[in-house]
Amino acid sequence: MKTNPIKILLNTLFWGLILWLFGYILGIIFFAFIPKNLIGFFILPFGVVFTLWVLLKKIVREKFMCYFGLGLIWMIMAMALDYFFIVKLFGSAGYYKLDVYIYYLLTFLLPLTVGWYKFKK
Repeated sequence: MKTNPIKILLNTLFWGLILWLFGYILGIIFFAFIPKNLIGFFILPFGVVFTLWVLLKKIVREKFMCYFGLGLIWMIMAMALDYFFIVKLFGSAGYYKLDVYIYYLLTFLLPLTVGWYKFKK
């Protein structure tokens, strides 16, 4: 049974935004308690667990390569939303550090890993 490509795109964009908002809100909460340069490292474990839950429970794709596209779209969304709503909005010139690059890499690699897992079964 073929899935509607528009529905897949909307699902991809919806969950990409929800995942980004999850990290964004955690960052705002952690800002009050954690040193600024460590916030990203505190968000990462929560983000990975939530992303894995979304990928395993909410995302269904017909082909492994769809997970490549999913990861690519989520990574581009994360980069664009971070730029406009963190770097530009808050003037966070020193935002791009190791934790952010790990976050972008995981945003791309987690869908590939879960896709591989689902199609290997």
